[in-house]
Amino acid sequence: MINRLAAGTLPAEVPAFLRSPEAVSEIEYLGPEPDRWRSPTEPELNAAQAPEHFIDLELADALGPLPHRRLDFEARVFASGQRPEKIGLQPWEATEIWERLKAALRAYRNLAAGHQDTRPVEQAIVFYAGWLGHYVGDASQPLHTTIQYNGWVGPNPNGYTTEHRIHWQFEGPFVAANLHEPEVRARMTPPRAIDGDIFLGYVAYLRHTHTYVEKVYQLEKAGGFVGRGTAESREFTAARLAAGASMLRDMIYTAWLESAKPVADPYAK
Repeated sequence: MINRLAAGTLPAEVPAFLRSPEAVSEIEYLGPEPDRWRSPTEPELNAAQAPEHFIDLELADALGPLPHRRLDFEARVFASGQRPEKIGLQPWEATEIWERLKAALRAYRNLAAGHQDTRPVEQAIVFYAGWLGHYVGDASQPLHTTIQYNGWVGPNPNGYTTEHRIHWQFEGPFVAANLHEPEVRARMTPPRAIDGDIFLGYVAYLRHTHTYVEKVYQLEKAGGFVGRGTAESREFTAARLAAGASMLRDMIYTAWLESAKPVADPYAK
């Protein structure tokens, strides 16, 4: 739903091929694609990309400000005696895919300006946009940002659930049974370009999501994810889906705008 809504609400300045029904359908299909890489029958792929779906901000922040580059963060984690797969790599994966999308859009501009065939790069652009959507959607789900990702751990004075089912119960069956496109679309923000540093903007988006961690547990405690749930739980979940769709749309739009900026030839003498 997040991918479909984002692709279906792109501003008119974005090339028509990326707003076409065919592209919207493909971007929607690609939303779950990284979860299709999580089978034990592909163990190396599964192990390498599983940490890219989440970041436990409590653990990451204990190591200092988040650096822009993945390898710098991983070096810091190893130096602390920990491993990156236990903390998560979410913002780096999303930013790297966004940069792939921007680079492909720049190639599209150059090919179009030279009156060359753009169809191969259009396919790459659609793939990157759909791939990006998975992680932007993950980052709208508060339990992807915390050590409390699937049952409360540590001191629990409010008596939140410790069972390992809240994560899927919230984002899976409850959404499928109760959330629909019209009410999510109605909560999306107007399209905008993301100003400034895209990594910092994405981390700010993650941190805003993180502020709702305890809210998810409060809603679960009140029966908010059983059956129809409650009016509050449905409103909350629609707002989270809308936040993901809005952010994805704005990241794609920003990639298009940024792709117009000239870059130096890296192979120039």
